[in-house]
Amino acid sequence: MRVPTVDGVEIEVHDLGGEGPPVLMCHATGFHGRVWEPLASHLPDFHCWAMDMRAHGDSTTPVDRPLEWYGFADDVLCVVDALGLDRPYGVGHSKGGAALLLAEQARPGTFRSLWLYEPVVVPEPVAPTADNPLSAGARRRRATFASRDEAYANYASKPPFSSLHPEVLRRYVDHGFADLPDGSVTLKCAPGDESEVYAHGLSHGAFAALGDVHCRTTIAVGRVDVPPAVFAAPVAGALADGRLESFADLGHFGPLEDPARMAAAIIDAFTGID
Repeated sequence: MRVPTVDGVEIEVHDLGGEGPPVLMCHATGFHGRVWEPLASHLPDFHCWAMDMRAHGDSTTPVDRPLEWYGFADDVLCVVDALGLDRPYGVGHSKGGAALLLAEQARPGTFRSLWLYEPVVVPEPVAPTADNPLSAGARRRRATFASRDEAYANYASKPPFSSLHPEVLRRYVDHGFADLPDGSVTLKCAPGDESEVYAHGLSHGAFAALGDVHCRTTIAVGRVDVPPAVFAAPVAGALADGRLESFADLGHFGPLEDPARMAAAIIDAFTGID
């Protein structure tokens, strides 16, 4: 399903199945919505939807707007409206978590409850810069492989992608690459676009308005050693109804590393929410 946004971007939305109240799932930078499929399979009592955010997966890239993060919040709200979702639950990872917070701040009451794994929200925003290590690394990312199997083998052999659950990595590769005329495959999320997303990652102002987010929000965190994990406790503390949940044996890719365990945590977080 394709959803038009306020600035002409078209967002691809995936129905991941299940029966029950709706859950909208938002992915991290560089990924796409279908990496949530293994986790969603453990949520049969929810109707799970996932979206490819702008410049990711099968969604389009804005022509006249930079890849700043308020655009991802616009994507979220346009998908909620297009699907007719009535106070859905929201599940987000990294950038996806920040996008859900920004969307709820822009339109309070949109979400019934949020579960966010290490959302990229910093206490003091900084000006956009392409000089940060994540932006520089993304620009150097290898984009093209001879086949999807070659890409899978490459990612599975070294961190950080080697930590992904095999079913998640398979979906990332199968749906995150486009076919080229010569039979090779190339990343749908272009390295230049990924770099630009990272360049804007610390410049949004979600932290200052966390008190305006009144729905119950769980901030899940893995090993607390580097950003954005180090900001999880301050984010949870600044929310009007926040709680912190720790998974000290997982890294920043927690929902993609252990989908079944994270699904159980999501069920627990959403149980009893009216």
